[in-house]
Amino acid sequence: QVQLVESGGGLVQPGGSLRLSCAASGSIFSIHAMGWYRQAPGKQRELVATSGGGTNYADSVRGRFTIPKDNAKNTVYLQMNSLKPEDTAVYYCYARIFLSAGPYSSAYWGQGTQVTVSA
Repeated sequence: QVQLVESGGGLVQPGGSLRLSCAASGSIFSIHAMGWYRQAPGKQRELVATSGGGTNYADSVRGRFTIPKDNAKNTVYLQMNSLKPEDTAVYYCYARIFLSAGPYSSAYWGQGTQVTVSA
């Protein structure tokens, strides 16, 4: 059993910053990748940033968001700077995790955390 626990969402003014955290726990052999997706009302879930082998950012957040990791704590962060109203969404942590040695990994999602950017 694997759990992803997120924290750090909230209300922030345009131009402000927030930092999200996501900690993975449970029967983890190794982590292939971790990252963040978001879903705004009425829109599909979209990739924000992922880290695993390399780092990938959505064009809409590149240069404003970063995705540092603490591998020893199985934790990924999303540092969001220069926030815009269009960044308002529920942010979901994502992880691709190996539960044992071998070629197969499984995908896991966090419960989501609301980020609202508004004056």
